[in-house]
Amino acid sequence: MTDPGCQLYLISPLDVSGDFPDRLRAAIEAGPVAAFQFRVKDIDQHAAARLAAPLQAICAEHDCAFIVNDSISLAKRLGADGVHLGQGDGDPREARDVLGRDAQIGVTCHNSRHLALEAGEAGADYVAFGAFFPSETKQAKYQAEPEILNWWSSMMELPCVAIGGITTANAASLVEAGADFLAVSGGVWNHPDGPQSAVREFLAIMAEHRSADAG
Repeated sequence: MTDPGCQLYLISPLDVSGDFPDRLRAAIEAGPVAAFQFRVKDIDQHAAARLAAPLQAICAEHDCAFIVNDSISLAKRLGADGVHLGQGDGDPREARDVLGRDAQIGVTCHNSRHLALEAGEAGADYVAFGAFFPSETKQAKYQAEPEILNWWSSMMELPCVAIGGITTANAASLVEAGADFLAVSGGVWNHPDGPQSAVREFLAIMAEHRSADAG
């Protein structure tokens, strides 16, 4: 097996209605995209399931993991590939019991080495650090530095995800620091040239880093 290097992990905007399924398809077809996180707030589970259905189908067509944000029960209902848990959203052990051994379970660890180690011990499949940069998508309470990615990747085999305000202008430092995945929302959906161009630019940055490593 060859090391795939850093991979792209898309996070949905809060509004996934209207033409968003077409925008998601365009982004993924510009890929490869490793994962897509379905992140909606303040709607009931029935409405969330209706919004998720076309997006989940697009991900399945393109071998892109469909991850549900926050809700173990919604992930179970949808038969999602996994769930991403904030610190108040449940325990990875509970998620494993509910979703099964093949589910991908991620945990937000902010800027905390301790939380990341705890998540790993609890059976998480990846840990997410951030926010690394100011974000228009979500108000960040924690500031993480690229050094934590370097520390984690040098110590642990468990993948780490960088999140928070990541754009094509600032992504290179996180790839170089050892992020296994870049989790991007506004940096793709709000890109002035559209999501396809954003995905291609992110992939070019990742490929450049792989080439530098190989050299």
